[in-house]
Amino acid sequence: MRSSVLSLPVAGRTSPAPALATRLRPADLLRLTDEGANDVLAGKFDQLLPADGVWPVEERWATRLAADDEVDIWLISWTPGKSTELHDHAGSLGALTVLSGALAEFRWDGTQLRRRVLSAGDQAAFPIGWVHDVEHTPDPAGLGDPTLSVHAYSPPLTAMSYYEVTDHGTLRRTHTVLTDQPEGDIR
Repeated sequence: MRSSVLSLPVAGRTSPAPALATRLRPADLLRLTDEGANDVLAGKFDQLLPADGVWPVEERWATRLAADDEVDIWLISWTPGKSTELHDHAGSLGALTVLSGALAEFRWDGTQLRRRVLSAGDQAAFPIGWVHDVEHTPDPAGLGDPTLSVHAYSPPLTAMSYYEVTDHGTLRRTHTVLTDQPEGDIR
């Protein structure tokens, strides 16, 4: 059965989402990103894509595919040389499905950053407290750009904290921003 979340109007919420716990689980968010990816590939959201069909090459780009009080779902395009910086999603769970290209994720495991590559078709879920950096990486299959991914956050994203790794091998929070944008302030 298809989720009713993806049939919601594209327009975002008119007021900020309350900072409440979510009833959704990481598996639910993975399903929603997978359904969103299939819908993007099937052309359901063509009206939200760049009008000229040319993806930005200098800056990351995103558009909200669906939103309600429980979840936000986004399509994000990734460009070489741009990363999200080391961050968490505050009180939101997250998940993603890669549609095309590849992403490198650098996740803090408590002692160091661990790298993994997510290619088209791969998924990842992020529990509360997951600290990571995500960036475009060359596609191991050599399929080229753009790198596109669908992300879901529940409850909808309201804040992100940013971190640095100290000389002592620990994390230090550098700042927190209020935002309803996925993966930080992107266009």
